[in-house]
Amino acid sequence: MTLRLHDTATRSVRDFVPREAGKVGVYLCGVTVQSAPHIGHLRSGVNYDVLRRWLARTGYAVTFIRNITDVDDKVLAKAIEQDRPFWAIAYANELALAAAYRALNVLPPTYEPRATGHIPEIIELIGKLIADGHAYPAADDSGDVYFDVLSWPGYGALSGQRPDAMQAAPDGPERAKRDPRDFALWKGVKPDEPAEAAWPSPWGPGRPGWHIECSAMGWRYLGAEFDIHGGGLDLMFPHHENELAQSTAAGLPFTRYWVHNGMLNLGEAKMSKSLGNVIDLAHLASIGVRPVELRYYIVSAHYRSRIDYSDEALREAAVAYRRLEGFVARAVERVGAGEPGELPAAFGAAMDDDLNTSAALAVLHDVLRDGNTALTDGDDAAARVALGSVRAMLDVLGVDPLDPAWSGGDQGGDLRGVVDSLVALALEQRAQARGRKDWAAADAVRDQLKHAGVVVEDTPHGPRWTIGEQH
Repeated sequence: MTLRLHDTATRSVRDFVPREAGKVGVYLCGVTVQSAPHIGHLRSGVNYDVLRRWLARTGYAVTFIRNITDVDDKVLAKAIEQDRPFWAIAYANELALAAAYRALNVLPPTYEPRATGHIPEIIELIGKLIADGHAYPAADDSGDVYFDVLSWPGYGALSGQRPDAMQAAPDGPERAKRDPRDFALWKGVKPDEPAEAAWPSPWGPGRPGWHIECSAMGWRYLGAEFDIHGGGLDLMFPHHENELAQSTAAGLPFTRYWVHNGMLNLGEAKMSKSLGNVIDLAHLASIGVRPVELRYYIVSAHYRSRIDYSDEALREAAVAYRRLEGFVARAVERVGAGEPGELPAAFGAAMDDDLNTSAALAVLHDVLRDGNTALTDGDDAAARVALGSVRAMLDVLGVDPLDPAWSGGDQGGDLRGVVDSLVALALEQRAQARGRKDWAAADAVRDQLKHAGVVVEDTPHGPRWTIGEQH
């Protein structure tokens, strides 16, 4: 089978052919860390984690780059507002982002570069653009450097926009530009900005513009040409359009495939820190939803589709995941955990069809139904095969309940031993009540556990407990 990806640049689904046989380079535009992450950011992380896992599963060696934008207008505005060093704000939020990714079992990138660590590459790239006639220092002695949009005939091709229909780029005064649509590559130092947010350059002290950061880091870690550039649909213009223009104008072939994930909306608007309409992991904990269930909710939708978030929809996904989790627990009890087995051909075909996780989950639920039937019929051999297949599919999606990631600290693993002991104590009290035929006391213990979100199921091998819906 051949992976086919929707390429934003061509607006069509294309067969994926890597630049180098057996190897894939992926660059994902990361987060600007001016504040803590929300689940809109995490959708992107999960979607491209699934892509990475599928590439690895199908035999590719993947180099995965996910950058951190730790200096830009938004970060500096927060620094001024909070009277804190910009780097302190950026680093604190970077740590929060890393913890959120771990909580959702997003694999760490091969490299996670920060923009501030690549000033030399940025300056080199800007210098090349100036030398080739595609960029110019502002004539107002501000120290700004702008990309000359009209010097590059292909500008607008990625997003499908005509330059004559575009608004002015809002990242510098129009009086300093040859054309209002020109965008900043370098921003000269300003008296009202933190002094530490400036680096020496041939055009005077300053800092990089947003777009040039990603071009320079992609070039540094993946070379002049790489396979896949990903990010949210909201980045296609102007960010990715500008990346493409400046990179190709500098003589870099840049990326072979542009892949964009859809937005996660709250109401009618994109979830956005600037709009203040965000949902974070703390909110999910307050409604009794675990990170693994959020990940399942995200992968249930095709990566290019829009998700209109609601607590109700998330809870429905959580219930569906718990059914999968319950089958795995029952099967393991009967036949042992084993190892993830073979992937059904239909699952592979769905994943190769532009990462169609919705269709892939339909295959998974078919196998789940067969596995439950096998358990009911006492067919251990069939149950073992079904368990291996279910685990293999869940592993690709990053939601295998037996993955050690889901028993780590970000899933409450630091308290897992305490919870185990407390539940075991309650179940022992229940067993003693049943032994003396005090059914009312036994039922009261079970009801108290259920109210706390612990569901008890009696089995031939003794009581089994799982985390269920909190009330």
